[in-house]
Amino acid sequence: MKIYGVVGWKNAGKTGLMERLVAEITGRGISVSTIKHAHHSFDVDHAGKDSFRHRAAGASEVLLSSRTRVALMQELRGADEPTLADLLARLSPVDLVLIEGYKRDAHPKVEAHRSATGNPLIAPDDPTIRAVASDIELSLDRPVFDLDDTTAIADFILAEVGL
Repeated sequence: MKIYGVVGWKNAGKTGLMERLVAEITGRGISVSTIKHAHHSFDVDHAGKDSFRHRAAGASEVLLSSRTRVALMQELRGADEPTLADLLARLSPVDLVLIEGYKRDAHPKVEAHRSATGNPLIAPDDPTIRAVASDIELSLDRPVFDLDDTTAIADFILAEVGL
């Protein structure tokens, strides 16, 4: 599987860019999965649901399955957070895995940047960031795309990974 990341500071447009890239790339007939890193505690389950009750009772894993979806919830219960490599190994094979976050990992990335956030660019100090998608013009030593030019960003990523 080929992998490519989208990174940036909070409110930089990462999730919107990811959503548009998935739609654009799958629309070209390329299979895509995603990994999203969360910096905070999250829950995909809700109190009162049977699967929540299983976890609350102490289950290490709860696999929830229906005709349309399968969800595997794993409780870390104090264990270390899995590495990106561990998570990639769990995915079913696809052509491309797009990764939101994990900015300190060594895979190639596009940085999403919005000027209104006031945050500095990550790219100048990170050679794994191969391009920047921004809402303003920037002069950098790597390609800069308009944050909304999904087609050009997708073309760049697919060329980078050889798809």
